[in-house]
Amino acid sequence: MGNFKDLKVWQNAKDISVSVYKITDNEKYKTDFGLRDQMRRSSVSVPSNIAEGDDLSSDRQSIKYFYIAKGSVAELRTQLLISFEIGYISEDVYSSIEKQCEEVTAMLTGLIRFRSK
Repeated sequence: MGNFKDLKVWQNAKDISVSVYKITDNEKYKTDFGLRDQMRRSSVSVPSNIAEGDDLSSDRQSIKYFYIAKGSVAELRTQLLISFEIGYISEDVYSSIEKQCEEVTAMLTGLIRFRSK
């Protein structure tokens, strides 16, 4: 515990957040402050909660934060789908980030199982 930067799940989640910041820096999002800001907040929440959870002293406490991170991934996936359906992002961008989100969710599920033992 406490080496969150070494966790592959944290690294992947951080990369998703960076991607979200880049894709929401286009003209379509510049006038849609609500969606842009919500996507940015939910994407940043994922690696932030992984880091906080990993740095706590007990597995029980850590697991709580990993579940919060999973919830934030679900929020982001919803916001990405909406962005795609209203034409803010291309299908390629949507599919790429959606796949990354699915991988992070699976990794978090594994981490939660591991820490639950």
